[in-house]
Amino acid sequence: MAANLKTEVDNIIANNAVVVFSKTHCPYCTKAKALLEKHGVKAYIIELDNADNGAAIQAYLQELTGQRTVPNIFINQKHIGGCDNLYALEKSGELKTLLAKI
Repeated sequence: MAANLKTEVDNIIANNAVVVFSKTHCPYCTKAKALLEKHGVKAYIIELDNADNGAAIQAYLQELTGQRTVPNIFINQKHIGGCDNLYALEKSGELKTLLAKI
């Protein structure tokens, strides 16, 4: 894996309050993005199936987080997980707290 790709992904996560690594055809990605939008969040979204280096980014995310599936969500540089994790945060009220810090 190219070091510059890792640096690029790390910089995206570091420089954006909310980042969603997604795929356009994934219903869980659509659901997660809709929830963030409902909260008025302008997430930085990378559609891995449209990115030239999408497979390499997904492989690096698995190395970084242990999660290969999408969506792969970061809030305030913290790995949240996927759609189910995001909705669990919503249900517990923690999502609102996390988003208040952005």
